[in-house]
Amino acid sequence: MVKKIALEEHFLSPGFEDYWQTTAGDITPAMYQQAVARLSDFGDTRLEVMDRGGIARSVLSISGPGVQIERDTATAVRKAKESNDFLAGEIAKRPTRYSGFAHLAMQDGVAAADELERAMGDLGFLGAMINGHTLGQYLDHPSLYPFWERAEALGAVIYLHPADPVAAMPVLEGTRGLKRAGWEWGVETGSHALRLVYSGHFDRYPRATLALGHLGETLPYLLWRLDGRAKFYGVKLGRRPSDYIRDNIVVTISGMFSAEPLMCAISALGHDRIMFSTDYPFEPLDEASEFIDHVELAQDVRADICFNNAKRLLRLPEPGA
Repeated sequence: MVKKIALEEHFLSPGFEDYWQTTAGDITPAMYQQAVARLSDFGDTRLEVMDRGGIARSVLSISGPGVQIERDTATAVRKAKESNDFLAGEIAKRPTRYSGFAHLAMQDGVAAADELERAMGDLGFLGAMINGHTLGQYLDHPSLYPFWERAEALGAVIYLHPADPVAAMPVLEGTRGLKRAGWEWGVETGSHALRLVYSGHFDRYPRATLALGHLGETLPYLLWRLDGRAKFYGVKLGRRPSDYIRDNIVVTISGMFSAEPLMCAISALGHDRIMFSTDYPFEPLDEASEFIDHVELAQDVRADICFNNAKRLLRLPEPGA
């Protein structure tokens, strides 16, 4: 069994259940209660599952959308801070097992920048997880330039997590299993990441690092076509779209425990841009660990994906250090 760091591992802060419930309408009441119990646990249940899968450290993040759907900006800013303080308290109980990504109120770019700096400086967090758009505003909006300036200066990893789209996709109406995690969230999140690429965001912030789950939300599969169509349509960027995706985006295997997409991502991006995740408790952690422990990889590549890449990118100490 290979030692692992897991990057997309979720929790709920007290008082955040109503936010999370807005994305949980498609599950049974029993599944909902089970998920809330697991999200709220930081003790034996979570640690036992981590130990079983060889996970030395989990980087915890709020299960979205959190305050990003809060209409009152002052409330969003206050509750994001409270959630980060709560998580810091839980991490302090087990500092060798848990780390954190900050939760941010992206309604206010300056406040989000300040909270990111506080979370990383005072609380020891490693970056932030952002749950898609915020009330219809995407991360390339000029009002968020102060946030990105601070994130780049701090060397923060900004993990872009799926969220419901602003409007339902008509093509999915009348289907079951394609909305949200089945397909819709991947389309929304991959498109969000491409907005950043095509808006010139990474020309403005060349040292910014964006993380995507699900092995890059299909982007590694599309690099050639993105470059070709960008040239065809006369997209004005400093480099090819694929260059930004390779240099400014890292990916995790959360929810994609299959050899074929993993090999595609390794070939397209390089194995040093790929990290382990499980998406606990929404994906079976045992399956994630079993997959990465046994998929056909060179042992040094496996060790990098499971542990070394995250340790380097997030500047993490060794477990127990």
